[in-house]
Amino acid sequence: MAAAVVAAAPWASYAQGTGGAAAAATGGKPSAPAAGAGKPKLLIVGDSLSAEYGLPRGSGWVALLEKRLASQRLDWQVVNASISGDTTSGGRSRLPALLAQHKPRVVVIELGGNDALRGLPLKMTEDNLAAMARAAKAAGARVLIAGIAVPPNYGRSYNEGLMALFGTVAKNEGTALVPFLLAGVADAPNADELFQPDRIHPRAEAQPRMLDNVWPALRALLR
Repeated sequence: MAAAVVAAAPWASYAQGTGGAAAAATGGKPSAPAAGAGKPKLLIVGDSLSAEYGLPRGSGWVALLEKRLASQRLDWQVVNASISGDTTSGGRSRLPALLAQHKPRVVVIELGGNDALRGLPLKMTEDNLAAMARAAKAAGARVLIAGIAVPPNYGRSYNEGLMALFGTVAKNEGTALVPFLLAGVADAPNADELFQPDRIHPRAEAQPRMLDNVWPALRALLR
């Protein structure tokens, strides 16, 4: 079970990771350049909020991001490395290989919800996110951290601590921050209409707002 959860509803999340593909040489001839070859890369390491669970392909916020980049003639290749059920520990363990493989110029970290659903210590989540931010920066990437919240039944103190830690990591590590990825979705007056029937996964209608939440901080890093 995956975990990207938000205030006001017991939502978990699922993700399906995607990766890049390389062209193969044929007939003894030089291989054709892979799609996106030579472009700076934007790596997204997250859970299902970044992976189109239950949505038509091409309608999730990451896919919409690719379209926005193209429409604004920002020549970046997006690598979506989100995985269902991933925690900050999982992301931390996967990140070195992703950095080595893709050599991204920008890394978006959208993790922490599964940690909360499992009741993992907030300090561990904070330490993992900080380590990921440091690793990405050491590899030459600029970093954006996307925050998330948990349902009220987890307790006010826990939820406040969770939401605060994203800002703490961003401040301490000098990264960009999206305080709450689902702002305007989970807390919207019509929130029920913005989620799939399971009341867990945002519908396609919610994805543009999610992108809008990310875009201002992300756009500043695409230089």
